[in-house]
Amino acid sequence: ESIAKLKEKANSECNTTKISSFQSLSALVWRCITRARCLARDQKTSCKLSTNNRTRMDPPLAEEYFGNSIHTLNAGTATSGELLENGLGWAAWKLHMAVINHNDRVVLGWVREWLKCPLIYQLGRYFDPYCVMMGSSPRFNMYGNEFGMGKAVAVRSGYANKFDGKVTSYPGHEGGGSVDLEVCLSPSVMTALESDQEFMDSVSASNPL
Repeated sequence: ESIAKLKEKANSECNTTKISSFQSLSALVWRCITRARCLARDQKTSCKLSTNNRTRMDPPLAEEYFGNSIHTLNAGTATSGELLENGLGWAAWKLHMAVINHNDRVVLGWVREWLKCPLIYQLGRYFDPYCVMMGSSPRFNMYGNEFGMGKAVAVRSGYANKFDGKVTSYPGHEGGGSVDLEVCLSPSVMTALESDQEFMDSVSASNPL
């Protein structure tokens, strides 16, 4: 219900119906974490998305393709002032446009550039203290595996590849289109986020395990 309201609000502010639920949720998280960080008004901040390239290829790769076909998309960049002075829809539209423009031509161009100069990616080169990185996806069937012990109580990703601003999303345990978020922030920013009215009006805290 909360995600549906977010999507409705984002689309209404932009007079469109094209912004997705996840783009609306990502925009909310980007805005609220930026506010919790108390950044200077002219400080640039960004929202990055993990993007599945399979369906964006022409012809598309099979969903069962086992290779690494994801891309870290720099989906939105703005100053802190721009992001917070404009509404949810403004941020969500930036993310939406970045996603729809990430097509076959862009993916192949990126691959060709990598082939010219192959490298091993290092997380520290791609993320800064002012970004928000939305990882994983609520589309992944995290609860589909059954090992004879019943449905998993929750999904967690551990300590690997974590940094300030990393947000990992999973399908919600309760189902019904809900989304569980695993948020990694410094203690002071996390405390501020838990007091952020816009954020708390849209989310509910899960029980600690």
